[in-house]
Amino acid sequence: MQIIPTGAVLGAEIEGVDLRAVTPQQFDAIHQAWLDHSVLLFRGQQLSPEALIGFSRLFGDLDLAPIQETGRRFVDGIPELYVVSNVIGADGEPIGSLGAGEAVWHTDMSYLPKPPKASMLYALEIPPSGGVTYFSSMYAAFDRLPPVLKARAQGLRVKHDGTYNSGGYVRAGVTPTDDPREAPGTMHPLVVRHPETGRQGLYLGRRRMAWIEGMDLAKSEALLDEIWHYATADEISWGNNWRIGDLVLWDNRCTMHRRDPFPAESRRVMHRTQVKGAAPPMG
Repeated sequence: MQIIPTGAVLGAEIEGVDLRAVTPQQFDAIHQAWLDHSVLLFRGQQLSPEALIGFSRLFGDLDLAPIQETGRRFVDGIPELYVVSNVIGADGEPIGSLGAGEAVWHTDMSYLPKPPKASMLYALEIPPSGGVTYFSSMYAAFDRLPPVLKARAQGLRVKHDGTYNSGGYVRAGVTPTDDPREAPGTMHPLVVRHPETGRQGLYLGRRRMAWIEGMDLAKSEALLDEIWHYATADEISWGNNWRIGDLVLWDNRCTMHRRDPFPAESRRVMHRTQVKGAAPPMG
């Protein structure tokens, strides 16, 4: 097994491992590489839903797949498996969720009190162009803040909005509002310390409907815009051009991610799992 860093500030490719049969020694190396590089890419995998679930569980207990825009989960008998797709099934219903629109920078399900610690995405069908998924290092984002802004960010808490999912759809059962102070969500520290690496980083969810606790809305918007400028810089990001059989694993505690748009008439089918977080993000 080889660990090949991307050359960017985050990300590494792992070669020479079959994720259907990971040995304890291999898992120890994979886990350490994940902590070191935040995002791992495994190419050429052949993972049934059960095999993907099995590998994912090595990292901890799994969350159930979230309820989709249609109000249901998609995989009977495998409640942990989330289908990400723009494909319409024979019954006229989507086979998955999030569609073909552009997905903006976000952290998965950060509106929860205990957000997930890890996510995995496995490529079954990919469009002929577009759809690149980018990851940004929140360690590097914090490190790059000017000293005055870094000091200002310490001790602040940000509301992580629970109104919209990463496809821009209103979550099931939520009534949208234009005021982020009134929207559903959870307050988390703006600057957190990773529970395993001990490194400090920013913790951001989605820019839309975010609000800094106790601040006037206009001042909150201005400060968040300034911070997001650093958090989404090209210099601290890396993107995966998907191939069928790719599995990407990322650390939700120290990264954000987004996806490029792709032609809506193209098919895209991904399987996704999510590892439960053990505790709220801590400053």
